[in-house]
Amino acid sequence: SPSFYPGAMLDLTNEQRKLLDAAGLRFVFDELETTQAMVAESQADADTMYVLFATALVFLMQTGFAMLCAGCVRAKNTKNILLKNVLDACAGAIGFWSFGFAFAYGKAGAGNPFIGTKSFFLADYQDGQYNYIDWFFQFAFAATGATIVSGAVAERTRMSAYIGYSSSLTAFVYPVVVHWVWSSEGWLSAFNPTPLLGTGLVDFAGDGPVHMVGGLCALIGAYFVGPRLGRYDADGKLVDIPGHSATLQALGTFILWVGWYGFNPGSTLGITGMRDVAALSAVTTTISAASGALGCLVITHLLDHTYDLLSALNGALAGLVSITAGCAVVDPWAAVPIGLVGAFVYSGFAFMVKYKLKVDDVVDASAVHFACGMWGLVATSLFCTKDNFAAAYGVADPQFYGAFYAPVGQGHQMFGCAIIAIITISAWVTVIMVPFFAALKAFGLLRSPIEHEEKGLDVSKHGG
Repeated sequence: SPSFYPGAMLDLTNEQRKLLDAAGLRFVFDELETTQAMVAESQADADTMYVLFATALVFLMQTGFAMLCAGCVRAKNTKNILLKNVLDACAGAIGFWSFGFAFAYGKAGAGNPFIGTKSFFLADYQDGQYNYIDWFFQFAFAATGATIVSGAVAERTRMSAYIGYSSSLTAFVYPVVVHWVWSSEGWLSAFNPTPLLGTGLVDFAGDGPVHMVGGLCALIGAYFVGPRLGRYDADGKLVDIPGHSATLQALGTFILWVGWYGFNPGSTLGITGMRDVAALSAVTTTISAASGALGCLVITHLLDHTYDLLSALNGALAGLVSITAGCAVVDPWAAVPIGLVGAFVYSGFAFMVKYKLKVDDVVDASAVHFACGMWGLVATSLFCTKDNFAAAYGVADPQFYGAFYAPVGQGHQMFGCAIIAIITISAWVTVIMVPFFAALKAFGLLRSPIEHEEKGLDVSKHGG
C-alpha cells in the first residue's frame, strides 16, 4: 500500500490512484493536492514579501547616499547634491524600465552571452520567466550603482551632464555587466549551465556589477570634471575642504549600513529554503563592516595621531563593499580579515587618487566602491567554502570553491574568474565612459561655470 506521507501521496502512479478511487479514498488525495497548492502559494507570497522588504531597504540606501554626500560638501552646494541623488532614482527608474532590464535579463534561454534582447519597456515581461518583483529588486540595485558617482563629482558638475550620465549607466553600461554576471546566459555567470572555468564568477550581491561599475565611473567622471576650485594650491599640494556636517555623514553611513541588510541577505531572492543563507549573509555583512571601520580608525590614528570620524565611516563602507560578493559563501570568521584588508585597500587607493593622481573624489567613492569591489571578488575566490557555496548557489557537490579550502588543482578556478571579471568589467566601463565624459567636457557640458562654483550651486541654480 502507498505511504500516506503527503509528498508520497502526490507522487502516486495511475494504478495507485485507481486503487484509491475503488476504496473511496480519492478525496484524501484531492485534499492533499489542494493543501500542497495552498502551501506553494503561501511560500510564493512569503518570498515576494521578503524581496519587497529587502528592496525597500536597498532603495533606502538612496537616502543614505544623499545624507552622506550632503554632509561631505559645503553648505552652499547642499540642495544641488540632494537633487542629484533624487534624480538618480528618477532617471534610474526610467532608464531601467525602458532598456536596462531588457539588456540585463531579456530573452532568457536564448544563449546570448553578452546582452539581453527582450522585454524593452517591460513588454511581454510576465511570460513565465519573471514577476514584477524581480524588476523592482533589480531597479533598486541599478539606482544604487548610479548614485555612487554623485558624491565623487559633487560641487562642480552641470545638472544636465549628471542626468545624462545617470541615464546611460542604468540603461546600458550597468545592465550589460549584470547580464554577464547574473543572467543564466552570461559568459561570466555562475548560473550558466557551462560556467567559465567550471565555476563562473561567484558574486552573490554585486561587487562587480554595482560597486566596480559605479566606483570606476566615479573615478573617470571626477578625473574629467577636474578638481574643485582651491582643492590643490599652486604647487599641487592638497588643500582640505571639509564638509559642512559630520552629523549628516554619520547618519548617511548608518542608513547605508541598514540598507546593506537588504542588499546582501535580500540577494537570496526569496526566503523559502534560504533562511540560513540569508542569516549568514547578515552576520558576515555586520562583522566585515565593523572590521573595516575599526581598521580605518587605527590606520588613520597611526598616520595622523587622530581618531578621524570620516575615515571610520568610510572604513565601515569599505568593509560592507568588501563582503558583498562573498557574504553568503564565506564563514563568519573570514569576514574579519576581509573587512580589515578592505580598510587597507580603501586607505591606499584613496591616498593614490588624492595625492598621486590628483583626482578630486569628494567622498572617496572610487576607493570605497571600485577598489574594495575588486578586493571583494578576490576575497570571495579565496574564502568561499564548499558547503556555503552549495547552499547559496544550489550546487549539490561543488567541485571548485575557495583557494584556501579547495584541494590542489581545484582552487584556482574561482580566483581566475575573479581576475578575468576585474579586467573585463574595468575595460568595459573605461571604453564606454571615457569617451562619454570626454565628449561632455569637449562640448562644455560637463563642468559648471566658475562663477557658479564660487557662489555655490544652490544660489546659482536652485534659488538659494
